[in-house]
Amino acid sequence: MTSRTPVGKLLRRLDLAPLAEDCFLGHTGRGEGRVFGGLLAAQALMAAGRTVEDGTPHSLHLYFVRAGRHGMPVTWSVTRVRDGFAFALRHVVAEQSGQVVLALTASFTTQRTGLAHQDPMPDVAAPEGLIDWEDLRAQVLGPGTIRRPDGPLEVRDADPASAAPAPGRAARRRLWIRPREPLPDDPLLHAAVLAYASDRGLLSTAGRPHGLMWGVGLGASLDHAVWFHHATRFDDWVLYDMTSPAASAGRGLCHGAVYRRDGTRIASIAQEGLVRVLPRRTRS
Repeated sequence: MTSRTPVGKLLRRLDLAPLAEDCFLGHTGRGEGRVFGGLLAAQALMAAGRTVEDGTPHSLHLYFVRAGRHGMPVTWSVTRVRDGFAFALRHVVAEQSGQVVLALTASFTTQRTGLAHQDPMPDVAAPEGLIDWEDLRAQVLGPGTIRRPDGPLEVRDADPASAAPAPGRAARRRLWIRPREPLPDDPLLHAAVLAYASDRGLLSTAGRPHGLMWGVGLGASLDHAVWFHHATRFDDWVLYDMTSPAASAGRGLCHGAVYRRDGTRIASIAQEGLVRVLPRRTRS
């Protein structure tokens, strides 16, 4: 792997530079529009984890305060709220140009045994043989659509026949996701990349029953939460099962469940986001 590959570039973004005690510097890279929320969530978790001596993340809760801007460094300030026997709690604030863009609380644990149960993994088509997400997107959007370059995640829709949103369609999506290259053997990094992936396609689930296509709706994540049920290894396909049980006043609530291929549920996700319909362009 080199730093020029999509995965290499992501890992470089997650390699935060220490500025002072419990303070780190991150970079968002070049791009258009607001910074992808998953990148900010992943950087926030990396900053929190850098201050924890023992333990892996089991949950994070964050608010997106302002849109992150590309090409501008992010200062990550960590507060050590508590270091207990089995749990450690951290509060993280991200700033760009002196303005807060994100606030996160993350909890870490050393506890490994205890009560356990889960819902079964949905029965879906295996990722092998399914079309790549970017190729499918170009097909759905039709002639003239330019295929976007590959990112650090390989994504395949488990039900490509219903990939296009349509009025009355169920508010549910099931995506297979994996990194395009193996990740270094660092549990915190694996959890951070899974947090990055957890923001992929989630909010658009709320637009599916309203027939919102790509580019028609304007979405913005408001808050995001992830619960890690097992120590995370993100080196193979995982199934991301997403639903939107409710929406009101333009805010869509979305839930997600992440499963390993063996059926083990490794994470749960919740997010509320703002979904707006862009006005139609009128001819002059």
